[in-house]
Amino acid sequence: MLYSGLLILHLLAAIAFIGTLFFEVFIWHSARKELAWSAQLTSDQAIARRSRRVLHGVVMLLYGAGIAMAWQYRGVLSLPWASHFAALLSLKIVLAVSIIGHYLLLAYWLGRDHLSPARAMWIRRSILGHMLLIVILAKMMMR
Repeated sequence: MLYSGLLILHLLAAIAFIGTLFFEVFIWHSARKELAWSAQLTSDQAIARRSRRVLHGVVMLLYGAGIAMAWQYRGVLSLPWASHFAALLSLKIVLAVSIIGHYLLLAYWLGRDHLSPARAMWIRRSILGHMLLIVILAKMMMR
């Protein structure tokens, strides 16, 4: 029962995370161009503040539930190439760690005031791509 609860939490957090990135990359990025420059700046800042507030909790749930579920497969993960399932789960974990690396890079750029709009969009697209690959791998694990 605990595993089922963790799985549901993990799935809902992944939906929220991917949905937020999808909105930012495919909807907001284009829609903001129709606004005056001052409105773009104000809106960007408001959306960024709200996204950070919401996504911190979502990411904690996502990674917390993921780690708790992966712990149950620690034996399988000790031999990552021994089975189809272990290889896919290992690859999902590598991609999830890579997403953390993206956020560390983002924090570095923010701290050094080097985050340009192009870099911000690259980070969002890359994280979204990683998340979509993780979803595809999760689906492949269920065959």
